[in-house]
Amino acid sequence: MTDFDLIAKGMSQAVPLVGYLDLRVERIAAGEATVVLPDRAELRNHVGSQHAGALFTAAETASGAAFVGAFAERMGEVRPLARSAEISYEKIATGEVTARARLGVPAAEALATLDSEGVVEFPCEIELQDGDGATVATATVRWHVRRVEPAAAPEAGAASADA
Repeated sequence: MTDFDLIAKGMSQAVPLVGYLDLRVERIAAGEATVVLPDRAELRNHVGSQHAGALFTAAETASGAAFVGAFAERMGEVRPLARSAEISYEKIATGEVTARARLGVPAAEALATLDSEGVVEFPCEIELQDGDGATVATATVRWHVRRVEPAAAPEAGAASADA
C-alpha cells in the first residue's frame, strides 16, 4: 500500500526548490496531485500578483507529484524527466493559488506502455486557481519516463578497477 501522505511530506526534501518556495503538496493520489502556492511578498511580481515563475513552478511541482502518485511503486525502476511544458496565464493571480494536476492518460496505461516498450511519454494537465476558485492559469507538462536497469553486480572472482 502506498503512503501518499508520506510522499507528499518528503517532496520538499527531495526537491529543494519546493521547500524554498514553501509549496505545500496537499494531496497525492494515483495520477493526481494538489499543490498550494502561498501568498508571500517575495513571490510577487512588479504589479503585486503571484510571479509567473512561481505559478509555473507550482504547476510543474503538481505534475511531478501526480507522476509520483502514478508510479510510486516503481520509482526505483524509472528515470522521469519533464520533456516540455507550456503554461497559459489566464488572469492576474493574487493570494494563495492551488494547482491541481492529473495525468493525461490512465496510470495503468502508462505503466503498461513502460513495461512493453521500456519508455513512455504522456501529458499531465494542470489547472491553477485562486482562492475564489477562478482559473488563473492552465499548464501541460509532458513527462518522459524510461525504465532503468539496476546496476549489475560484479561477477564473483572478477577483478575490480581498483585492483
